[in-house]
Amino acid sequence: MATDLSHDLPERIGPYRILQILGEGGMGIVYEVEQLEPVRRRVALKVIKLGMDTRDVVARFEAERQALAVMNHPGIAQVFDGGVTDAGRPYFVMELVKGIPFTDYCDRHQLSLRDRIALFIGVAQAVQHAHQKGVIHRDIKPSNILVTEHDGVPSTKIIDFGIAKAISQPLTDKTLVTAYGTALGTLAYMSPEQAELSNLDIDTRSDIYSLGVLLFEVLVGELPVDPGSMGAVPFLAQLVGRVSDPARPSTRMTTTARAKQQARLRNTDSDQLRKQLRGDLDWIVVKATEKDRNRRYDTANALAMDLERYLRNEPVLARAPTTSYRLRKFVRRNLVAVVAGLGIVLALMIGIVMATVGLVRATRAEQLAENESATAREVSGFLEGLFIAGDPGRTGGRRPTVQELLDSGAVRIRRELGDRPLMQAQLMVTIGQAYFGLREIPAAIELLDDALAIQVSGGAAPDAVEHTKVVLAQALTLDGSFDRAEQLARELLPGVGDAPDRPPTPVEVVATNVLSSVALSRGVPLPDGELMLRRLLERRDSTAPDDIELAHTLDMLCWVLTKQGDLDAAEAPCVRMLALRRRFADPDQMGLLVGLARMGTLRLRQGRLEESLALRREALALGRHLYGDANREVAYHHGALADIFRAIGQPDSARVHEEAAAASGWRRD
Repeated sequence: MATDLSHDLPERIGPYRILQILGEGGMGIVYEVEQLEPVRRRVALKVIKLGMDTRDVVARFEAERQALAVMNHPGIAQVFDGGVTDAGRPYFVMELVKGIPFTDYCDRHQLSLRDRIALFIGVAQAVQHAHQKGVIHRDIKPSNILVTEHDGVPSTKIIDFGIAKAISQPLTDKTLVTAYGTALGTLAYMSPEQAELSNLDIDTRSDIYSLGVLLFEVLVGELPVDPGSMGAVPFLAQLVGRVSDPARPSTRMTTTARAKQQARLRNTDSDQLRKQLRGDLDWIVVKATEKDRNRRYDTANALAMDLERYLRNEPVLARAPTTSYRLRKFVRRNLVAVVAGLGIVLALMIGIVMATVGLVRATRAEQLAENESATAREVSGFLEGLFIAGDPGRTGGRRPTVQELLDSGAVRIRRELGDRPLMQAQLMVTIGQAYFGLREIPAAIELLDDALAIQVSGGAAPDAVEHTKVVLAQALTLDGSFDRAEQLARELLPGVGDAPDRPPTPVEVVATNVLSSVALSRGVPLPDGELMLRRLLERRDSTAPDDIELAHTLDMLCWVLTKQGDLDAAEAPCVRMLALRRRFADPDQMGLLVGLARMGTLRLRQGRLEESLALRREALALGRHLYGDANREVAYHHGALADIFRAIGQPDSARVHEEAAAASGWRRD
């Protein structure tokens, strides 16, 4: 026998035993209950509150039950059962979702902007499913979107369709009426048409507006307009009057303490956050929150797809597709290839300058001009051919990968520039550097080796030869060719005696790092390596500004001390190193990736497993952003995470990362 709801907490409702109250809204109470038959399980049960069983409330309640019943999506709480209490009040039973409200989860885990957007896309796709089933939610807000984790991977669930409205079919045979003068929903997320007194002309675009407000809050950490700051009546009047333009997220990022705090919750600073928000994300939010619904996205899926385009650095539909805009998106989408291309251009320009200087000394000015002109034409033709070959319009719509572009460029350099050996060598170095950045080490070594041989035999400028040796020594170290790496490093750094009274050069920094790395990899004692690194640090003038080269040296010292087991001594240089890596992440994201891994190793050795796990997760996310999933560098970070999960006693999570690592070729040493 079901207990009437006049008591504080009933013992049973139908076949369900009441365990606790999960929440209470305007018209219903949600309990956590145990289903006793025909199966035993814990579920959520929502029932009309005492005194709320009027005709229209009951109609809305039954509409919610039917709305959920017709939907089948992993992002929407599933309905299992329904019925009425002995007192005649309807209830329904749905999936028990023990999650965290959307914005709380994002802040608690300090998700980056990209990770927040990726999670939000799942919400929009679930709303799209509801719309396809003929249901508008009408109360989209953070507390109605719960986030749960499975094996460390977050997923979202939309709950509470309590004020959902049928679009194309009646959801109940009882009359569903909204009283004149009553606005259903939550003020802050309510669309203008939903706020109007009649409330009769609502369609799916009302949910698009609410999604836009939620997206604004997810990106910035506050609402576009807070009803609490101006009062409900003025807020509704402004909303219905459509007198204000949609707010832009980037305009909220200032230098105030609150803005800085919100930026920290997104793993960045306020300047960088404002930079990320400005442009595409501004346009997407503005389009979603247009007061005129005819100017909003037509569907939730259209909003989700535009956000996916943003994540892929493709042009978004919310913005007018000007030529300059499309060009910028192409550059961002193909950043590695474009950087490699720009590097080629820069290297060629440097090569041209160096060649020009040599020719001035050896030939007349007119001969120099002729050679320079020919070189420029050759460079132009080479670059044009390389990028035209990668044009999707010439490849049947398929975008070639960065490595395919580099492979094509390497072949063309060997085939077409044999009669211009110094130019050929300089281009080989540039593409070799790009291979090194992609961690395609064998390909990098092959090109750099050939380039060095050409430069030495052809009388290239000493600076050019030195640069090639620097990159080749680093590649050989990663390849495990320690003898050659040490040989090149000692050629670059003839002797390590007392430090001269000047800051170290970048070449000295790299050479010292290579020698320390070789010693570490061979497992030999490292006092000399540590001494060399400390001397490099001491040689920096006390007034010299911090820079990337300092981060490199601190990085190597952190590694040396950690490897030696001197964890206390490693703490200060490691912390300082990671702070610099984060500071210079914009020009050197690969450096940040290395720094995160380095600090993660130290924290693991110190037994600070949760901190190590957080650092390694951040490293994996950054690695996937830089290289994609099928990459050995990314596989290495999966392997590191697997080790940590095993250390903290989560073998299932460890197995997931081990399988991901193995799929990309990683094997445990």
